[in-house]
Formats: sequence, C-alpha cells, structure tokens
Amino acid sequence: MKSYYMFSLMSLVVFTTISCGSNKKSSEKTESIEQQVKAPEFDADSAYQYVKAQVDFGPRVPNTSEHVACGNYLAKKLADFGATVTNQYADLIGYDGKILKARNIIGSYNPENKKRILLFAHWDTRPWADNDPDEKNYHTPILGANDGASGVGALLEIARLINQKQPELGVDIIFFDAEDYGAPEFYEGKHKEEYWCLGTQYWAKNPHVQGYNARFGILFDMVGGKNATFYKESYSNKYAKNVVQKVWEKANSLGYGNYFIDEDGGGVTDDHLFVNTIARIPSIDIVPTDQKDGGFGYFWHTVNDTMDVIDKATLKAVGQTVLEVIYNEK
Repeated sequence: MKSYYMFSLMSLVVFTTISCGSNKKSSEKTESIEQQVKAPEFDADSAYQYVKAQVDFGPRVPNTSEHVACGNYLAKKLADFGATVTNQYADLIGYDGKILKARNIIGSYNPENKKRILLFAHWDTRPWADNDPDEKNYHTPILGANDGASGVGALLEIARLINQKQPELGVDIIFFDAEDYGAPEFYEGKHKEEYWCLGTQYWAKNPHVQGYNARFGILFDMVGGKNATFYKESYSNKYAKNVVQKVWEKANSLGYGNYFIDEDGGGVTDDHLFVNTIARIPSIDIVPTDQKDGGFGYFWHTVNDTMDVIDKATLKAVGQTVLEVIYNEK
C-alpha cells in the first residue's frame, strides 16, 4: 500500500437545533433502542491466532505457492464459519506488465437480504521491503503481519461471530488480492494510483453479484499495530462522512477514543478509494494515518512487519467497534 497524502481540510461548523420539550424523550428512546442490540464479544486472542496463521505461510505474494496455500486457508475458514463463499479468479496486470494470478475471496451472510454491509481487507503482501532502512532488504518480500494479515484476521473473527449470531442486515466479507503490488519506491518510472489495489478495481468493475450494492463499506487496513491511532481518513470523509462519524462516535462510546482520534488525517490510496469511485458504495478506511510520524509505523513495508508488532488490544478496539456498528444497523 499505497500513497499517503495530507490535506488541509476546512473546519466544520456544527449547527445544533433543540426542539423544546421533546429533546430528552427522544434521546431516551434512542438510547433504549440501542441497548436492545447487543453485539457479540470480539475475541482478540482468536483474531491474533488468525493473523499468525497467515504469517506462518510466509509472504503471500501472487504467483507463489504460499499465496495459493493461504488463499485456500482463508476460503475454507469462511466456509467453516457458515459463509456462502465465492472465489473470484482473475489475471491482473502489474505496473511492470507482469501477469498476477489473483484471487478475491468473498464470504456472504444472509445473501438474500437486499440490505447489506460490506467489510473488506487485502490479503496479499508486499513483494518488496522498499521502505526498509537497509537497502539490502529492498527486494525481500515482507511477512505483512500488520499490512494485510491484521485486517483479515479481525474479519475472520467477525465472520466466526456472525455465524453464531446473525445481524439484521446481510454482510459480505471480501479479502481483496493484489493490493500491495504498487510500484516500489525504487521504481524509476511513473508512479500511478491505479497500480495499487488491482483486485479491488477488478471486483468493483465485476462484482460477484450482478448489480451488487451495500449500504456502506468498511476497510480494515493495518488494524493490529501497537499504539495505533486511527485518524479520520480524508477520502473516507469525502465519500462517506456519515459512516466515519458513526464509527468514530461508537468507538468513543466504547472507550476506544485513544485509538480512534477525533481529528482529520491524511488521504490514503487504498482499497476503499476504488470501492467509492468505481462501485459507488460509500466506504471508509480504518487505517493508522498518524500525523505525528507521517504514516503507518516504522515497520511499514519493511522486514520488521512481523508478529512482534501486533497488539491484541488494537485488534480488540477495531473489531468490537465495527461489531457494535453493524449489529445496530436496521
């Protein structure tokens, strides 16, 4: 992944109108309704093991045996968790003209329900450690514990819980492929936005269900890092501001305000961008756009993106927040 941009955003003015006499009753009624829906408890230990299982395959780079083996594992896990599984295979062309044997893996719950929520992450890993402090590692594929496996691990735990207790809306979980094959930093040619998220672009143009639509989408990207902070990503604010607000408010109400920072962050060329612009599904990105360190952590796109950087507390904060959001959708 991806490119990271900082935007200078206009400050927002919030106008609050108070209806005399009805305010308190309305608030109490809303609170009562919300309390009736109890989301399952996200098990961070379980999610951690799903992250580790992926990392144990080694780098999951398209056209490798490790990629094939991990793809089979992910599809089987979704099936074990009661999802209707669709495998979307495609030959995709990388920035360098290489043909990538890609596989988008889709797990659908309650597929007959027209009211749907889309949850997604990428499952491939970077073929190059092109952000490593040691140039000798530039051509080394990364393990991608955080950049790839953490989002998928969190979603597998959510899939396990959905299988036990169905939310009111249908849910589609998609593991997108060939997200991280964008041109490396050492590439001397032109760097283009569309070099990234190849599997997502393919699905957005060729959805697994004709005419597919969802109320909104949530991307899980690098959601397991220690001391991660998730600012409000700019493209998310542009295309799905109400969803951003919903998720960040829920996180704050659950006590996760130290993870979900109520401030605007930078924009990230990521899977959600193409879901927004091509599939036209309002989608947000939960991604650690930390303005203080300028990006995604010291281990991003390096050989240090290992299980050592994964924190169960971060997985819990993201997973529980999203569960509470989707189980309270009507």
